[in-house]
Amino acid sequence: MIANKSVLAVVPARGGSKGIPKKNIKKLAGKPLIAWSILQALDSKYIDNCIVSTDSKEIADVAESYGCNVPFLRPKELSLDESPSYPFMEHAINFYKEKNIEYDYFILLEPTSPLRETSDIDKALEVLVKKSDIADSIVGVSKVEATHPVFDVKINSEGLIEPFLDPEFKIYRRQDIEPLYFKEGSIYISKVKTLLEEKTFYHKRTLPFIFPRWKSIEIDEMIDFIYAEAILQNPSLVS
Repeated sequence: MIANKSVLAVVPARGGSKGIPKKNIKKLAGKPLIAWSILQALDSKYIDNCIVSTDSKEIADVAESYGCNVPFLRPKELSLDESPSYPFMEHAINFYKEKNIEYDYFILLEPTSPLRETSDIDKALEVLVKKSDIADSIVGVSKVEATHPVFDVKINSEGLIEPFLDPEFKIYRRQDIEPLYFKEGSIYISKVKTLLEEKTFYHKRTLPFIFPRWKSIEIDEMIDFIYAEAILQNPSLVS
C-alpha cells in the first residue's frame, strides 16, 4: 500500500505473438522476458498484488514459477490480435470486485519493456500520489532526440526532399530545439476509479514520468532483443 491506498499491478501476456513466436517467455539475458516485469513488481514497496493476465497456460506456468499470481486465464475474446487493452484491464479489476476486493491504484507493466526498474515503479507511484490533487494517472515518456521532427524531411512529387516543418532547410543544434517527448510503454499507473471512467491512461489529468532513452526500448523485433540483452549484460555503460 501507499498512503493507505491499495495497489494492483497487472502484467499482460498474450500467448499468440506473431512477430516473435512465444515472445513473452523467450529468454532475455537468462530469464523469460515476462520474468523481468514480474520480479520488478514483486520487489516494489507498494504493490499489494501482482498478477499476470494471460490466455496461455504455458505463460501462466512460467509466471507462477517466478512467484506471480495467475488467478484466471484471460477469456479468448480479450486475447485476439485486434483486442484493445482496456477490456482486459477492466476484466482483472472486476474479477477482484466480484470477490469484494477493490484496489485504489492500477499499474500496467508491459513485459515488452524489461529495462524499467523497481525504483521507477515506486517513484512513479509516489509522484502520482503526491500530485493526486492535479492528476489521476502517470505514464512513461522519453525525450525525442535524433528523430525530433525538426530533423525530418519528406519526399515531394518530384522525388526531392523538403523540410517537414519549416519552409526552408535550417540547421538545428540539439540544445536549441524545443523539448519533445514520445509515449513509451514502460509504465502506466492510474487511480482505478478514473481508469474505469476514462478507459485509458491518457487524458487531461495525466502526468509524465520521464525515462532515459535506453530504458524505453520495447521488445517488438529480434533487434530489440539484441539491444536489451546488450544493456542488461553491460549496465555500467548506460547507468
